[in-house]
Amino acid sequence: MNETETPKNTLLQVGVKIFLKNKDGKYLLVKRSIKKYPKLRGNWDIVGGRIKFGTKLIDNLKREVMEETKLEIKSDPILLCAQDIISETYGHIVRLSYVGDTDGDPILDEDENVEYKWLTLQEIRSQEDLDIYVKEVVEKGLI
Repeated sequence: MNETETPKNTLLQVGVKIFLKNKDGKYLLVKRSIKKYPKLRGNWDIVGGRIKFGTKLIDNLKREVMEETKLEIKSDPILLCAQDIISETYGHIVRLSYVGDTDGDPILDEDENVEYKWLTLQEIRSQEDLDIYVKEVVEKGLI
C-alpha cells in the first residue's frame, strides 16, 4: 500500500462545529456527557457533530445546533479552520470550525451535553478541561 491509499478499515468522517456568539459577544461552550464521550480529551467544547453523507456542511451544522441546543444560527457561518483528529478510537475526522451568531439560551439535549456557559474569548482561554481543538483555535487567534 502506498501513502495515498486508505487502509481498508479506516473510518474517515467530517465534523462541523461552531463558535456560537450571542448579542453580548460571548461564546457558547457545552460540557459533553462523560457517559456518551468517555474517551475525549477536554469536556468543554463548542456545539456540533458529524455530517451525514450527502448533505451540505452548513445544513449539518444547523441540524447539530438545533439538536443539541434548540438554537438557530442567525448569521451566515464563517469557516475559521480545518483540523485533523486522528485516533484509534474514532478514526480520522476532519473537523471544520465555524463562527456564527445566535440569540437566546440553549435547551440542552442532556444525552449529549450536561451543562453550558457563555464566555468571552479571554474566559475561554482560561477554561479548565477545554477541548484541545477549541483551545488550538483560540490560542492561534483564529477567532
